Amino acid sequence: MDKLNISIMNNTQLQVWKFGGASISNPDLVENVGSIVKNYLKTNAVLVTSAKGKTTNALETLVKAYMSESDEANKILEEIKQNHFQYAQALCGVGHPILNELNDLFVEIEWILEDPVIDPYDYVYDQIVSIGELVSTKVVSQYLVDQGIKANWLDIRDVILTDNRHREARVDWEITQKKSNKIKTLLESYDVIVTQGYIASSSENFTTTLGREGSDYTAAILSYCLDADSMHIWKDVPGILTGDPRLFKEVMKIDRLSYKEAVEMTYYGAKVIHEKTIKPLQNKSIPLFVRPFYTPEKDGTLISAEEPIGYPPVIVVNADQVLLHISTNDFSFVGEHHLGDLFTLFAKHRIRVNMMRNTAISFTVCTNNRPGRINAFEAELGDKYTLHKDSDLKLMTIRHYTEEVVKSFTKGKLVLFQERLKNTVHVVVKELVE
Repeated sequence: MDKLNISIMNNTQLQVWKFGGASISNPDLVENVGSIVKNYLKTNAVLVTSAKGKTTNALETLVKAYMSESDEANKILEEIKQNHFQYAQALCGVGHPILNELNDLFVEIEWILEDPVIDPYDYVYDQIVSIGELVSTKVVSQYLVDQGIKANWLDIRDVILTDNRHREARVDWEITQKKSNKIKTLLESYDVIVTQGYIASSSENFTTTLGREGSDYTAAILSYCLDADSMHIWKDVPGILTGDPRLFKEVMKIDRLSYKEAVEMTYYGAKVIHEKTIKPLQNKSIPLFVRPFYTPEKDGTLISAEEPIGYPPVIVVNADQVLLHISTNDFSFVGEHHLGDLFTLFAKHRIRVNMMRNTAISFTVCTNNRPGRINAFEAELGDKYTLHKDSDLKLMTIRHYTEEVVKSFTKGKLVLFQERLKNTVHVVVKELVE
């Protein structure tokens, strides 16, 4: 671990650590978390954890079964329950009181399943899927306590307040800042506070979520509100890499990134950090360390205000994209008033514009392929516009590119849309089938 890392760890009063679902997916890995906390945590900390591996996917399947009034819903829930009971027993022991607490949380889902489907999908989604974070953190917190660590479990819904925009809720920063004082009070009695990522609460006390994979963002919110000295994300990779190792063979670790560079990478689809994470940290100059979960003694990546002298080419691939080609039916030019209409609908239906291009008679956007949202958007266009779609596409973003790198990564692909900026090339491509 480098000197800067050691310096920060030894002199801080508060750190925020985040462990993802993969980091706590089985008992052995939770034991590893305990080992990391014992050996590498030198000060008070807030531990933000996700639902254990694949739990969110299973709960999403449960939501779909319930909303479609399928008889499979109760069976799916029972499988999830038993999986977590076995998980807790392996870590805390058979007959441990924690099992009763887990059962009480699952009862909340059972109550929902007993009622007919009335509420909107997104609302139901948040009430059910959020249980995954609550259950997992209960187990992790209890395990740390059993290991002699002065840890305390906290329901993050008592701290982070949002609006009512389910599945992509927006944080009320002013109230959340005030509520975060509860954590400061708890840290007077405990060394570690264990809480949930991804979930929050509305002013009406309904559970909300911050967007898929939003636990990083939770950690950043708490880092900002608590004036943390540093934030640490523990990953199953050495740090931030120049490309996704699952897609590219030759990748290298980037030792240091600026906030600006990290924002660019995450905005265009880099999955190592949630895209909303960086800005709260940047606003208070809180350094972020992306650290290797399996080899905690090794250096990771530091993200801070410091701008390194140079970067290697970095490739970000955002799969499952679609191009929406929109034209007016009265053969008029696509003018400002048309664009106003379209962007109002984009906001209404939560269609994210990753790239866009305006010509005299058409307007094209590249967006994430969300069929339900796109279909609702198309229906509302009515007779005024015509929409054509190109799907099965990828958005490739190459930062600090060279012509050789661009040619290499677009070889064998059909380029449908390209945009070049000073340090960045965005390319929408379709794989060619031989």
